Amino acid sequence: MSVILAGPESSVRPARSSRGAAARLFRRNRVLVVSTALLALIVLTVLVLPVFLPSVSATDPVHRLLPPSAGHPLGTDSYGRDVLARLVSGGRASLGLSALITLCAAFSGMVIGLVSGFYPRVDAVLMRLMDAWMSFPAIILAMALAVSLGASIWTELIALTVIFTPFTARVVRSRVLGIAGRSYIGAARVSGMSRGKILRVHVFPNVLPLALVQVVILSAAAMLVDGAMSFLGLGIAPPTPTWGNMIAEGRSYLVVAPWLVIVPGVTIMLCVFLLNLIGSSLRVAVDARARTLSELQRLRTRRRPPR
Repeated sequence: MSVILAGPESSVRPARSSRGAAARLFRRNRVLVVSTALLALIVLTVLVLPVFLPSVSATDPVHRLLPPSAGHPLGTDSYGRDVLARLVSGGRASLGLSALITLCAAFSGMVIGLVSGFYPRVDAVLMRLMDAWMSFPAIILAMALAVSLGASIWTELIALTVIFTPFTARVVRSRVLGIAGRSYIGAARVSGMSRGKILRVHVFPNVLPLALVQVVILSAAAMLVDGAMSFLGLGIAPPTPTWGNMIAEGRSYLVVAPWLVIVPGVTIMLCVFLLNLIGSSLRVAVDARARTLSELQRLRTRRRPPR
């Protein structure tokens, strides 16, 4: 699981002064533009294409396990259902649930990180709880919560939100600690500004860009864990299709119908790959230290003599 940790030593500037540079880097970053466009195309396809496809529950035992053809571009499964229709419909569930999990984890992690970084009295208690929670493997903890609470979409949402919250909290808390020692924060305190207003006006705008990067990275992790839980039967249960339970249903026919596993597996891999590319590119755009390292690496590559 990829998690961005920014230490207190990270260089932090007021949000307004860094917006122009981040926007220029966003426009110049072709990887970010292309990966975002491809991911947007996948999301648009998942939202629009089901209208033009057959029902995901329409079975046809006569045409079961058909290979990809003109009538069925991705073939059919063991019940004669169209794999393309199930893939697109399953994308709604997998992408939607991953996005919802990420938003819930980001919100709770943001609140914990802001409070912990700006209020030292509660920092030790909250961070020790987060450290203890992060010490457990994510998939094992998710499985334990799902088994104890019962497999359902709400159980998966609660379990994965609880799992991913500490990662966002650690990132936000590290950035808040770096911001708290800046001169403009001290000036705001001397001027009589309340802590709540300092958090809202000065701290939150500086924390938000890095939190958005963490949201993208967590989306990739949430999609992987969601696929694993659906594969193990602890997520959304069939016949509602998800990419994870499509792989679980197709594994029995891996030799005679490998497309049942390959198609949803490649789709998950592509979405996770694009999300990681977007997250890495955004980090370069919003994090001064990562931006400096990227520029140094680019200059070093240019100066390297050809072999």
